[in-house]
Amino acid sequence: MKKESKVFGFEKLVVWQKSIDLADTIYEVTKSFPRKESHILLPQLLRSSNSIPANIAEGSFRRSKKEFIQFLYIAKGSLGETITYLELALRQRYMDKLFMKI
Repeated sequence: MKKESKVFGFEKLVVWQKSIDLADTIYEVTKSFPRKESHILLPQLLRSSNSIPANIAEGSFRRSKKEFIQFLYIAKGSLGETITYLELALRQRYMDKLFMKI
């Protein structure tokens, strides 16, 4: 992500910035996944990793702090999914263990 001026408030949130970085890294890593995963693991992994920053951003536009917190919990759930899919990819040797340190 460019370090230019931020337009929306959520862009200043470190958790949003890190989740965007994670999703971006997952796009890079998954380019080397085998073609057979293009209908199974790959879409699930991309969807869950994209959901993390999207829910943080969406929640920040909600009317109340309570609603925002609910969207943070949804983002946290998507993070759990993403970690699970990354573990599966690691076990299938589609990626290097070093990536898991992000």
